[in-house]
Amino acid sequence: MDLKVLYQLTYGLYVLGAFKDGRAVGCVINTCFQVTSENPLLVVSVNKNNYTLEAIRQTKRFSLSIVAEDTNPEIIGKFGFFTSRDTDKYANFGFETHSDVPCVKGKFAGRLILEAEQFTDCGTHVLVLARLKDTIEGSGTPMTYAYYHNVIKGKAPANAPTFQKEETKEAKSTLRRYECSICHYIAEVDGELPDDYTCPVCGVDRSFFNEII
Repeated sequence: MDLKVLYQLTYGLYVLGAFKDGRAVGCVINTCFQVTSENPLLVVSVNKNNYTLEAIRQTKRFSLSIVAEDTNPEIIGKFGFFTSRDTDKYANFGFETHSDVPCVKGKFAGRLILEAEQFTDCGTHVLVLARLKDTIEGSGTPMTYAYYHNVIKGKAPANAPTFQKEETKEAKSTLRRYECSICHYIAEVDGELPDDYTCPVCGVDRSFFNEII
């Protein structure tokens, strides 16, 4: 069975934000959909291992920032490939508090403030049914998951429902290929990867890159 067909399903990218014991935490998800139009209810899918899920269970209220095509990709990398258990994901970006929840600063297509009403265990993930409490206008074109893969050249984190292990393919050009050990972004360069190179997705330095032979 070719699971790559699942890549044809439409997804977006979103940054969840919540407070856990008074500290701002967050993560990237790619599954959110609206289920009612009046007094709107939405559903988000969050991996059980995400610290942000613990925060949502604790406070019930969270923000959802809709990633735009021109959102700083380092936000996606930091919130998607690190854990809030030991990382202050907001350190380089800052946040604003809206309706008692943190929203990472930056350009987004819009923001939603939600309050969790029900949690459904789905094995590796939990579906959170949440009531819309407020909206914040944004700008830009919402980023689809296809855009993220094809233009940003990003990979799905292991916690994402769309994560699939991919076999390493032999390079088809003379360029040398270096893979980020954090987000798996692949840089193709003519020669050595520069010492001052930083990952355009997650922002880590040259030391996190390994050459793909």
